[in-house]
Amino acid sequence: MIRVLLVEENGLLRGGLAALLTREDDIEVVAETGGDGLVLARALSYRPDVVVIDVDGHQDEALATASKMGQYLPECRTLLVAGAPTLERLRTVLALRPPGLIGKDGPPDRLVEGIRKVVGGQRYIAPELAVLALDAVQNPLTPRERQVLRLAAEGAPTREIADRLALSVGTVRNHLSAITRKVAARNRIDAIRIARGSGWL
Repeated sequence: MIRVLLVEENGLLRGGLAALLTREDDIEVVAETGGDGLVLARALSYRPDVVVIDVDGHQDEALATASKMGQYLPECRTLLVAGAPTLERLRTVLALRPPGLIGKDGPPDRLVEGIRKVVGGQRYIAPELAVLALDAVQNPLTPRERQVLRLAAEGAPTREIADRLALSVGTVRNHLSAITRKVAARNRIDAIRIARGSGWL
């Protein structure tokens, strides 16, 4: 039997996932929990083969938990579940190199397939998320340009950006012009919107 720990903040959805999995002859849900900070303790107690973690509610906490799983329970595989992630969030999740990643919008059998694949030692990324990641345009901005645009996105005026990065005002203006040109934006606000939507900030 494949022993599964379900981590889902929404109780109704958690129950639905558990019901879906218990229909399978080779899968047993040994425990369920919300995003309550006790996931690692429960995993250490139940020793599941796979931990299914919803990364939507508290993304940072969920990703930290997934990372700790690899340290404390290397024999346990992690399957992350994400709902319509932006490119930025998708890149953040994929940077952890999770054993498995599926989307909430996929067919129900995708969860079962993902569990079986990762427990078998394969890496499983849902096809639609893999395509999204592959189609993502590479970030055209330099590290310095990203710094400048992040500060601009926080609402910092040109003079403040220059002071905080120890640059001249002219250099900051040049960076902003280059950024606008590279991302084919109309202005600074449009450049911030495009960069955020593309996951470049």
